[in-house]
Amino acid sequence: MKTAWTFAFALIAAPALAQQAGAPASPAPAAEEAIDVTDDAAWADLGIAIPAFPTNADIPTQASSGGTEATGRALAQVITDDLKNNGLFKPTGPGALPRPTFAQVTAPDFPTWKGQGAEMLVHGFVRANGDGNLTVGCYLYDVALSQQLVKGAWVVGPGEWRRAAHKCADLVYSRLSGESPFFDSRIAYIAETGPKDRRKKQLAIMDSDGANHRFLTSGQAIALTPRYSPDYKQIVYLSYLNGAPRIYIYDTERGTQKLVTQSKNPTFAPRWSPDGKWILYSMAVAGNTDIYRVSVNGGESKRLTDSPGIDVGGSYSPDGSKIVFESDRSGGQQVYVMNADGTDQKRISFFGGRAATPEWSPRGDQIAFTHIAGDFHIGVMNASGGGMKTLTGGWQDEAPTWAPNGRVIQFFRTEKNTGRSALWQVDLTGKNERRLPTPVDASDPAWGPVLP
Repeated sequence: MKTAWTFAFALIAAPALAQQAGAPASPAPAAEEAIDVTDDAAWADLGIAIPAFPTNADIPTQASSGGTEATGRALAQVITDDLKNNGLFKPTGPGALPRPTFAQVTAPDFPTWKGQGAEMLVHGFVRANGDGNLTVGCYLYDVALSQQLVKGAWVVGPGEWRRAAHKCADLVYSRLSGESPFFDSRIAYIAETGPKDRRKKQLAIMDSDGANHRFLTSGQAIALTPRYSPDYKQIVYLSYLNGAPRIYIYDTERGTQKLVTQSKNPTFAPRWSPDGKWILYSMAVAGNTDIYRVSVNGGESKRLTDSPGIDVGGSYSPDGSKIVFESDRSGGQQVYVMNADGTDQKRISFFGGRAATPEWSPRGDQIAFTHIAGDFHIGVMNASGGGMKTLTGGWQDEAPTWAPNGRVIQFFRTEKNTGRSALWQVDLTGKNERRLPTPVDASDPAWGPVLP
């Protein structure tokens, strides 16, 4: 569904937009060195104060029954939760802080915040516009230096206020870490309900923090293994109706879907090419499972692997030149890499245990996978197979998918005693795990790109 959305990035366009929104522009601050994301001590001591965003008037909006004043509190809380859940910051949210005045947004009372021990300060405002939209401003200050570091402003429809909060959190995260943003993104997954012998599996999507959840399919046909298209407008997924596998592309803006290919043979794990023109998938024919490629418009499929055994789970490198996949051709599941046309197939995983469901990082430098060594864990290795590291320690953690910035991995975890499954996230240190809220059991997550 299309929504009203205007975005101006802080480093260049924000001053002009901030003036338009009623917040005076400030001189650009001197460039400062970003915090080293590998320095745990630096992150641990970083205190960020995020008070409620003041507003020009308490005008009721669709964003909140309490009006723009309540929306200002809610915005600050979403930003706080984003940064706290990321595990790298120690933010203090609006519930424990005084609300600044509208004038103080661009002229903070630095001595007061220094006295409270804040190192960084996030100020912002919510302005109710005459056309029914909201203008949201966001400012990051270094309290010790009494200096503005970065700012941004966005015009959003009343129902899109959470996106403005995620954009502000992304602005803060990127400025302090030097990393690319990822909070303003969405996640597709398979929602599971019902008994084990009659499991209902629906395609569902939600914001990166679990908000704005909705089901896309009815559950009459089983849905599996979704993946977002590179342009974020579509989702490819596998559907089984009466035992017949079909690969569909679901248009998230129009709410329609089209059939790409179908077969009577078992079919697995459709994946997009980075240019959005092709779909990789695996299919079992006469007891042999190989990886195929088909146009997003359908037509004849091309087989890319042809070895005895099971070849599954192709994932393109970001530049589209390589494909990583799993194969048991050596006797057990291991990770292999080949050229995009199927040539030069070679094994890259040689550590203990088995390796499955490989997924290439958006950065291209690492591959996430399911490491099977008794239990199932999420692991990462570099693109040549070295530097293997285990990130999780659950009983059954599997199916990793990367955040758009390549710093966080999402996966699903099955509980040993109950068999229930849920979505979890972990960063590349392996120290920051968190469960993502979903209304029902969840599996097969797919993290989409940052929204435009």
